[in-house]
Amino acid sequence: MPPFVVTKVSTWPARTRSSARSNETLVPQLRKLPGFGGYYLIEAGNGVLSSLGLFETAEQAEESGKLASKWITDEHFSTVIPSAPKVTSGKVVARSNGATGS
Repeated sequence: MPPFVVTKVSTWPARTRSSARSNETLVPQLRKLPGFGGYYLIEAGNGVLSSLGLFETAEQAEESGKLASKWITDEHFSTVIPSAPKVTSGKVVARSNGATGS
């Protein structure tokens, strides 16, 4: 099972713009990374965005974090994000894709 990286960004006023831009510019870049298994951006309410990226190895997941940090700078979101994202990573220990037996 792939490791995962979760990035939580709180109080992000540009979240509507960032959601659209992530689909347009970040996701295509992530897809090109070795070991890419999926990416999800979650609007958790109260100005909080969380993202979940799935990769085959911890090293690949770490590379995605570097790419995301560069993307934040390139898209000029660093001026509206009040603090550095909190990153949590680890091994996936249970999963389901919705199909029976998976």
